[in-house]
Amino acid sequence: MILLSRTFLYDTDRSSLRHYLAISYPSLTMIRFSWIAAVVALTILLAVFAKPSLAERPNVLIIYGDDQGSIDLGCLGVTDLQTPNLDRLANEGLLLTQMYSAAPVCSASRVGLLTGRYPARAGQPGNGDLRSEEVTIGEVFRNAGYRTGQVGKWHLGQTAETNPKGQGFDDWFGHLGGCIDNYSHFFFWAGPNRHDLFDNGHEVYRPGEYFPQLMVDRCKTFIDKPSDQPWLLYWAFNAPHYPYQGTPEWLERYKDLPSPRREYGAFLSTMDQYIGEVIEHLDRSGLSENTIVIYQADHGHSTEIRAFGGGGNAGPYRGAKFSLFEGGIRVPSIVRFPPKFPAGQTRDQFMTACDWLPTLCQLCDVKPPANTLDGVSIVDVLSHDAKPPRETFYWQFGGGGKNSQWAVRDQNWKLIGNPRDTSLNETQRKEGGRLKDKLFLVDLNQDIGETNNVAESRPDITQRLLKLRAEMTSDFE
Repeated sequence: MILLSRTFLYDTDRSSLRHYLAISYPSLTMIRFSWIAAVVALTILLAVFAKPSLAERPNVLIIYGDDQGSIDLGCLGVTDLQTPNLDRLANEGLLLTQMYSAAPVCSASRVGLLTGRYPARAGQPGNGDLRSEEVTIGEVFRNAGYRTGQVGKWHLGQTAETNPKGQGFDDWFGHLGGCIDNYSHFFFWAGPNRHDLFDNGHEVYRPGEYFPQLMVDRCKTFIDKPSDQPWLLYWAFNAPHYPYQGTPEWLERYKDLPSPRREYGAFLSTMDQYIGEVIEHLDRSGLSENTIVIYQADHGHSTEIRAFGGGGNAGPYRGAKFSLFEGGIRVPSIVRFPPKFPAGQTRDQFMTACDWLPTLCQLCDVKPPANTLDGVSIVDVLSHDAKPPRETFYWQFGGGGKNSQWAVRDQNWKLIGNPRDTSLNETQRKEGGRLKDKLFLVDLNQDIGETNNVAESRPDITQRLLKLRAEMTSDFE
């Protein structure tokens, strides 16, 4: 057998290769050189086009923010808050200016991200458990040989079948409910008081220790674990979701901002600071070049009483959390992967959180799940600024029935059923922000603020989108 290095094959021309073989292997001189050249060419092709080994595949870090205003990053134009670490990530990667959550509420949004499916198709269009039979990105990557981890907020189930371990994340740390006090780690919403901090299924008590720091420590431990496997880490940061508990340093820095912008902003900048620690850890560990880093918020900012009635900034967009107007579902998003994506550019194409699963499968040479995916790979969009692979999507908030809020988009047209505007005044928010209009149609190219309902004046578009919705939901409604 003739063993030739890839370097030798790339650096050697035809005549010198003939000379090398004649001297080193005289018994081969009677063989036609053209046959040898064909074998060498085949060897080169096999080497060049062979799939990467498991150890060569990239790591994946998904950072998921919580209740963040649509434009609340410095790189998106806000000037009253500071987010230097996420701004740096955008400068080193791509800023995605038209990224959409799969839902305007926490659990359903996470369902869309983790399964690549409409939350309604996956059986959870609201707040609650993810069905155990659904296939998550954790299961897909674990089955492909990746180490999988989850840190932070889960909010998708508390049983052995529906907790992070049951859904594909072998190493997990954080809280299972929707929100906790960041120092006592007790569930925040309502009594009776319930402690909610777990380490791989075991309840742990760390009273007085700041949860963002605990998350950072666990992320570093997971990243540093000696292994020949690549890894996928899903870090669901619980900020700037209430309770607003930013560090004293950031509260002091924002002391001149009005409430609740001050409290919200302090927690957002605290999140940015702690995310920066993990990004810097990747850099120091020499892993940045081979790690896909994604940052995205789960949906728009909260205007609930627990959030002092607001604090976030949706910019030109109408709505907030719980609303399918743009301010409830259009979210900040960044991706960095130096070998594949250019740095310091924006992508303005329509994308959704459901797209990350098929996109990461393509980037990491991982076989996607066999079930129906509503997300599509956006690798070409990110790499080459290509046209978006699809321009339609379906949102639903609530478990069906005639009063559930839903929306369908086709290119520039968006139709909302049973619309709610949670950015309205306090009285209207207490009533759920429900509008009198049962259908709300808008041309986003002409009216990004969604102020003018043209459902009656454009019945042709309204009927077309109603028909499209029926087609898109026919197999799960």
